[in-house]
Amino acid sequence: MPTNPEQPTNPELSPRTFDNEDRLPRVPLPTLEDTCQRFLEWCSPLLDVGQLTETETAVAEFLAPDSPARALHAELRGYDARDDVASWLDDFWRYRYLGRRDRIALNANFYFLFEDTGPDRRHGQVPRAARLVAGALDYKKLIDDETLPPATQRGAALSMQQNRYLFSATRIPGDPLDSSRNPYSAQWPGPSTERHIVVLHRGHAVALDVLDTDGRPYRVAEIEAGLRAVIAASPTRGDAVGHLTTKARAECATSRAALLEAGNAEALDTLERALFCLCLEDFAPDSPLHACDQLLHGDSGNRWFDKSVSLVVFADGTAGYNGEHCNLDGTTVIAFLDSVLEAPEPPPGGERTPEFAPIGFTLDDALRADIAAAGRAFAGYAADTATTTLSIDFGAERAKALKCSPDAFAQLAYQLAHQRARGHLGATYESIATRSFRHGRTEAMRVVTPEIVAFVAAMDDPDADPDARRAAFRAAAEKHVARARECQAGQAPEQHLWELQLIAARRGEQVALSLYDCPGWLVMRDDYLSTSAVPSPHVTFWGFGSTSEKCIGVGYAMMPGRFDLYLSTPRAVSEQMTVFADALTEAVRELEELLTDAVR
Repeated sequence: MPTNPEQPTNPELSPRTFDNEDRLPRVPLPTLEDTCQRFLEWCSPLLDVGQLTETETAVAEFLAPDSPARALHAELRGYDARDDVASWLDDFWRYRYLGRRDRIALNANFYFLFEDTGPDRRHGQVPRAARLVAGALDYKKLIDDETLPPATQRGAALSMQQNRYLFSATRIPGDPLDSSRNPYSAQWPGPSTERHIVVLHRGHAVALDVLDTDGRPYRVAEIEAGLRAVIAASPTRGDAVGHLTTKARAECATSRAALLEAGNAEALDTLERALFCLCLEDFAPDSPLHACDQLLHGDSGNRWFDKSVSLVVFADGTAGYNGEHCNLDGTTVIAFLDSVLEAPEPPPGGERTPEFAPIGFTLDDALRADIAAAGRAFAGYAADTATTTLSIDFGAERAKALKCSPDAFAQLAYQLAHQRARGHLGATYESIATRSFRHGRTEAMRVVTPEIVAFVAAMDDPDADPDARRAAFRAAAEKHVARARECQAGQAPEQHLWELQLIAARRGEQVALSLYDCPGWLVMRDDYLSTSAVPSPHVTFWGFGSTSEKCIGVGYAMMPGRFDLYLSTPRAVSEQMTVFADALTEAVRELEELLTDAVR
């Protein structure tokens, strides 16, 4: 993803938060021919001769005049032409995220660990929590009033649509499809007017008012008083109903239905309509890695993973974020968090104590057993995930001094390290932000190119001299930048092909298209590395879970003077992750030396 968006400087742009959205260009819908040409280019470096031949045959069938793909594409073209559609990807995003059937906890939600500096950190848990809440409320007011400055990049407006899903948004489990309950919708027009957040503490859920009856936010000292009262009222372990949000989605829907049948409609409504969750933990993490892991999964009885925003604060004031992904991407979230974390010292005073009320659930033996079983199962699942943090003495300014794109440098280092750690290259996903388009989100970039294959080979070729290695590096970096720009322009094949497959599935048709069973499609999308960058000066680490049984998830931030990463993978292949981490540190050092020799 790109660095933090700029503040608007183009006088032709509206200063109101959402007013530029309809002026943004639509995501271009590629032709089938262009998409298939790119698909072959993208998958070919990962295939042997036989696999490539099989894939080329499948593509030819896909493009045949009588292919079902023609009818699917025509339907998508008609959908894109509708006045009530912002993007041909509107349905894609709904089904991609809300249609997944596995756990979202650890598998889809992502986290940020906030920097460990500043007076709020030193003051401890309750003061820091109160300041985070107050900062979030300030941000909400900007969105509600549409005075949050619209983000821009190189003078052009970026989509601000995702800001509608920061507050009072909750994912609702369903079968066969989840839904999203949020403001700015037909069922809930305009911004949320809810006045409460949900505080999760020791497995209790408590509704705490943070806005008064006139909609004015309580002062920081008053929120502190409310939080202390909540903590004092929950001395023992609660029902920990949040465990249920860790289940696979159909099972989660069944549990929610059981809660409703047992008379918990009001409790769920209070939780789902809350502005956001604040999770208070009774312990202090013993290391940054421990904090990261707790933010990613933690005590699931003290989370509600379906909530779009959860702020987590530990006993010593260490804090972070866990968020649900269906409507929010990293660039929107980090802009929100940067604002919250940059909030000035709060004014003193405040004599009111906000009202709070426990969210009581009516639970029978079957529901209690379901909650306990879900907690045990998720704890085991989390224990089967291996993670590590990595901080490398390198930064974006150094990459630029070496005449290289920082992102290209990072991705080439990943490929070299992967080759050395596992003995081969593998499919690598990188998320590329596309917010320059109306309702733009991200594009899926596949990193391995023929130029990267040649670069990795040159680096480990004993007969290649430094000049040859540098030339191979430069060629691979230039190709990487060119492909990233294509993705930013909406010129990428994977989501187009995937949406055609989803259209057929939504129509309940068994369409005979061999492309979706060919080696190119299967190999290109079988990640060995899943990577995404969200830089912020206020975040130490950020990350997400692995996407497959062999994948290493790489959440990274290359800041001007530092390069921080959080890696995750199934424990069964944790040794490979450890080797990869060591190889990555060495690869960065080696590439820096290689390029330094040329710029001296």
